[in-house]
Amino acid sequence: MTTNSVKLLDVVALTVDLPEYNLWRGQVGTVVEMLAGGTAFEVEFSDRNGRTYESIGLRPNQIMVLHFEPN
Repeated sequence: MTTNSVKLLDVVALTVDLPEYNLWRGQVGTVVEMLAGGTAFEVEFSDRNGRTYESIGLRPNQIMVLHFEPN
């Protein structure tokens, strides 16, 4: 994944397990900040009620952007 493909407010999924944060591959979060000149990203993970349960800086190889295109 290139850093140019991740933008602010993108919905992303983890591609790795991060047990120290109780986060697992496939969990979905939102990019809320660009870090280190766009070489890392602050990703916020929220529950169904919109309450943040984790916010963590991640590298591009730890996430994948999810895409939605209507029919």
